[in-house]
Amino acid sequence: MDCVWTVKSFAELTSAELYQILQLRINVFMLEQNCLYPECDNKDYQSKHLFGTYEGAVVAYARLLPAGISYDDLSIGRVVVHKDYRKFGLGKVLMHQAIQYWDTMAPKQRIRISGQLYLQRFYEELGFEQVSDMYLEDDIPHIEMLLQNEKSLSGDKA
Repeated sequence: MDCVWTVKSFAELTSAELYQILQLRINVFMLEQNCLYPECDNKDYQSKHLFGTYEGAVVAYARLLPAGISYDDLSIGRVVVHKDYRKFGLGKVLMHQAIQYWDTMAPKQRIRISGQLYLQRFYEELGFEQVSDMYLEDDIPHIEMLLQNEKSLSGDKA
């Protein structure tokens, strides 16, 4: 399955793109996960927004947060794939796109995430390492994970 991948600032998003992104995030993070906490947290304004579209619909999304917003390190958050498209491995493709974006924009910089505990192995397969004990975020078990990113994905050695 081939998605068209796009990265935009908040100001660059069209109203239709923003609507679809927020709809996807709300449907998954609030409704599917039964997590009735605010989805909009003011970090969107300062972030880049990576999204994959298929036949004009947003089916995958991740928020790319510069250092100093969530952590002192770069971060990737709100990683989400529409439930009808999860069987195609889009989560892994999405994360590779996100890591590649940071590798291009800020080579060899660490990337820190707050991942849901049940996805630990998924993130470890991408090179992330657990760096915290389990904690609750919006009543869902999470762990902090770090990708050292000491060598560039483009092949440069540290």
